[in-house]
Amino acid sequence: MGRLIIISNRLPFSIDKTGEGLIVRQSSGGLVSALKSFFERRGTDSFANQYSEEIWVGSVDSTEEDWRSAEAEGLIDADFIIEPIFPPPALYNGYYTGFSNSAIWPLFHYFPTLVEYKKEYFEAYLKVNQLFADKIASIYEPGDVIWVHDYQLMLLPNMLRQRMPEASIGFFLHIPFPSYEIFRLMPSDWKRALLEGLLGADLVGFHTYDYVQHFVQSAKMIVKVESQFNTIYYNNRVVKADQFPIGIDYEKFRDASLDETVVGISSALEEKFYDQKILFSVDRLDYTKGLEHRLESFEIFLALYPEWRERVVFILNVIPSRDSIPTYNERRKLIEERVSTINGKYSTLQWQPLIYRYNHLSFDELCALYQVADVALITPLRDGMNLVAKEYIASCIDKGVLILSELTGAASELNEALIVNPTDTTEVANAINQALIMPLMEQRSRLSYMQRRLAEYDVLRWLKDFLEQLSASKKDQDALRINILKEETIQEMLYQYSQANKRSLLLDYDGTLAPFQKIPSMAAPSTELLQLLDDLTIDPANEVVIISGRDMNTLDKWLGHLPVNMIAEHGACIKHKGEKWKEVITMSTEWKEQVRPLMQLFVDRCAGSFIEEKKSTLAWHYRNTYPELGFMRSRELRNSLLQLTANTSLQVIDGNRVLEVRMVGVDKGASSIQMINYLNPDFILCIGDDTTDEDMFRALSDRGYTIKVGRGNTAAQHTLLSQREVYPFLRRFILPVKTEFYNYSKIG
Repeated sequence: MGRLIIISNRLPFSIDKTGEGLIVRQSSGGLVSALKSFFERRGTDSFANQYSEEIWVGSVDSTEEDWRSAEAEGLIDADFIIEPIFPPPALYNGYYTGFSNSAIWPLFHYFPTLVEYKKEYFEAYLKVNQLFADKIASIYEPGDVIWVHDYQLMLLPNMLRQRMPEASIGFFLHIPFPSYEIFRLMPSDWKRALLEGLLGADLVGFHTYDYVQHFVQSAKMIVKVESQFNTIYYNNRVVKADQFPIGIDYEKFRDASLDETVVGISSALEEKFYDQKILFSVDRLDYTKGLEHRLESFEIFLALYPEWRERVVFILNVIPSRDSIPTYNERRKLIEERVSTINGKYSTLQWQPLIYRYNHLSFDELCALYQVADVALITPLRDGMNLVAKEYIASCIDKGVLILSELTGAASELNEALIVNPTDTTEVANAINQALIMPLMEQRSRLSYMQRRLAEYDVLRWLKDFLEQLSASKKDQDALRINILKEETIQEMLYQYSQANKRSLLLDYDGTLAPFQKIPSMAAPSTELLQLLDDLTIDPANEVVIISGRDMNTLDKWLGHLPVNMIAEHGACIKHKGEKWKEVITMSTEWKEQVRPLMQLFVDRCAGSFIEEKKSTLAWHYRNTYPELGFMRSRELRNSLLQLTANTSLQVIDGNRVLEVRMVGVDKGASSIQMINYLNPDFILCIGDDTTDEDMFRALSDRGYTIKVGRGNTAAQHTLLSQREVYPFLRRFILPVKTEFYNYSKIG
């Protein structure tokens, strides 16, 4: 039973010095709440019991001397083991205030003009990530599960991978991952280092599907990785990227409605604002939160809907954040000036429209505000998730309306809220009015849908989901690890081959039987290949199947005189030995008129690329282009093709320096199974080299021997490193093979 090692920039504790001594506060936040709930259920939840210990690694916002004193006084009370890190203050400032919050934070939140590209910041970021790696390496034990959190530690997974190649490493990003067009603004060495850092993990988690796609796209364009869906192939490893929208402790916020302290605060607020609607907002002081836009929206609301004056009050609570950064203090002054302007313009002797607080809220105060607020105004300009929106919905008992920015991660889950564009201040003003006049039945209906969703995928479910997927990703990675074909395995194959009454050899053509050529027509079979196939088919027990992406006319021209079975265009057409070609799927080719012009556009933009047209397939080849340009153009074309073919019966196949468009359901996996069921052999050998062959490897994994030609992760059981090894290997299956299988039978 291994341990769970949690790594975050800060430990969930802060130490304050007072005249009376040291005071230790436990930090708040989504991650702290999630893990606290997890640890509390250790005795009652089987999943929580699977780790022998939990360890939390993070930096401390105090001196090492104060931390050790607090430890000695027993002030640090936790359900987990704590491993603190004490970076030098100047170095930490460059890492945290510098690169983390002056480069990554603004860029990832789509504020590129605020980014500071300073070399010394990145060097500090690198060094502090290395301090974390040193600490974890010193405590790591085989079997431990490592879970790294957030943007301050994006280099860490790869640093750990270099030291502990077999470790199970997960990473979760709590902020947005930007589109490639934004991410590429970062200097080349830095953005590559960040991506390679994340690719050191086995599983990379994000809040939304969009963030996952942005990450995969950036990895493809910058690190030149290959991917299939959300699986990335990198350095002979499989890295999974997936969405895990963080939840909240739903029951904790529901139960707070019955807490005496919370009820007391709520009652006092209701009495104070009797006969007034309460509009509520709480956010950290940050330019991403759109507080100025929010205030402008409220001001427009008061102007457009004068009937609400003296009938509504807006409670705006701003939580102090990053006070050491000058731009944050400047922003605070601007907000306070805007608050004063609105109050000065609209307030009366009996009524003040805006109540502004710049302070931390206790949990009880926060829950009380959630419960009394008629409307929550949550409109950041960009937010990875936004748990305040979820907490508000969980706290609503029988009324409440959420106005939510479409630019938050939470908007994809809470779509029954009033979704707005935070920069459209008039739209937000109108939404405030809509929320205030919304019938009670509609409020309850909207709340019930959102509350059910939040209750089902709460914070504990989020945590379990990620850790379970991490475990599954590690198993998939082990299953797909390259397994070089060994002599003893070949001996076993030869023995099974010799004992079989009927055998099927499924062989891909390009890259397997024939080396790749610059032009497809140049890949005609050599005399050596024709002789090899002829020798294999002499034995009446053998059924040779050529399974290729080539069209049927080409296969007929090259191999039609041989007694072999053939599958063309990945399964669109099949020809059994001695019979005529049959079309597996009869289809209209009108779709080509839409796809061909798009491919032609990329031929024009990418010198050396060309289109190959087959009966049921269109393919764009870029094997003859400059590698960098060809790959970049292939990613652009792939994205365009995916958009063009969305909601159609077409699929886009990302092959070996080729993009193909064909009908859904036509693949080597389905066609190989169809052929095997027809031939009914008792020995199966399958060899291929391309992405398109992976379907065949998966389909036949439990029925025969599967071999991939070339490096890279694969579903095949074994690997031959190059096409040159294929002919010598196949010659060993030409009778007689007795001298070899006798050796195996003696061993067995």
